[in-house]
Formats: sequence, structure tokens, C-alpha cells
Amino acid sequence: MDYTGEVEVGGPADTREAGDLVITKVAVGPLENNAYLLRCSLTGEQALIDAADEADTLLRVIGDGGLARVVTTHWHPDHWQALSAVVDATEAETIASAVDAENIPVPTTNPVTTGARVRVGSCELEVIGIAGHTPGSIVLAYDDPDGIVHLFTGDSLFPGGVGKTWSADDFATLIDDVETKLFDRFDDDTWVYPGHGNDTTLGVERPHLGEWRERGW
Repeated sequence: MDYTGEVEVGGPADTREAGDLVITKVAVGPLENNAYLLRCSLTGEQALIDAADEADTLLRVIGDGGLARVVTTHWHPDHWQALSAVVDATEAETIASAVDAENIPVPTTNPVTTGARVRVGSCELEVIGIAGHTPGSIVLAYDDPDGIVHLFTGDSLFPGGVGKTWSADDFATLIDDVETKLFDRFDDDTWVYPGHGNDTTLGVERPHLGEWRERGW
């Protein structure tokens, strides 16, 4: 597998195949956000996770295949700067947590909660609510036919820790959700695609959960 998940703003996208789902990662904007284009290799249908910035870049990655839907992982502005332009150009459905949707200026046509499914052609991703970074942050989980789970975690989980929180209660909520809903459920080979920076796996991060709790961030 040539895919590394190491991308930089202004540089090329990185692409991998996960069963029938083709995942393309690109970095955009001043905060170096990651956006992920998902394409079903059987039907050609496409979806985008986080239209973060640089609409021209995202539309170039989307290409002529059209875009069925855009998922916004949480309401923070750096994750939707290009959402309006992308939706205007593609007429894509918009998906976000029912909790965070009111803080996203582009109307959410399909508000979701934990357990909802997001389809990309023949593929299906599960919505997992992970509160703490924002009240309505969501993670998307795709279980590919080879048995590897792929988690698109937004700003809830990164290499080296959970996302930023603004109170001790928010941190406790976030670390509890991440541990019980992600680490307790999925295997070590589960691949993590964060909202910023490089990818990781749950196996790489699992030994450090206790350290994260102790340091409080």
C-alpha cells in the first residue's frame, strides 16, 4: 500500500482503496484541515467529509463525478469554510449532527444522530456521536470487506490525544466517549483519519489512554 496519509496544503492528495470505497485525503486552508473524498468504486457515487476550505481545490478533487453528499463532522468554522461553494456547485445533500447543525450556516438537509447510516453508493458508514470537542461532533465508521475499520474522527481523536476542550467536564466527556465508543469497540488495526495532521491507528494510540487522562488534554 503506497498510501501514507501524509498530505500538506498545496501538495497532492493521497488515495487508497478500502474494499469498494476509494478514500482520497487532501489538506486545505490556513489551519491545515483534512478533507476526505469517498467514492464507491462500483457505482461512482461520491461523498465528502468536511468541506473545510479552498473550494477550488475540493472541486478539483471531486472532478466530474458529481457529489451526492457532504458530511460536516462538527460546527467549528474551519470545517465548513468551503461548504457553501461546494454545495452550490454540486447540489450535494448536507449532513451534520442534529445537535451541531444550528451552528453551521449552510442548512443541514439531513441531520443525524448516533446509529444513522451514511451511504456512498454500495458502501455504508455508521455515525457515532462523540461529544466534548463540540456537543454534536460525529465520527464516521466504515468496515471494509477486508475486516479493517476506517474511522473519520474530525477533531475528536488525533495522533497523540483527543481534541481540544474548554472545560474539565468537556474533557471528561470526550475522553470517556472516545474510550468507550472507539477504543473499547474497535480493534488495534482500526485506521484513524483525523481532521488535521497525519493518520494513525487505534493500536498505536491505545497504550497512551491513561497518560491522556492523567494530563487532562
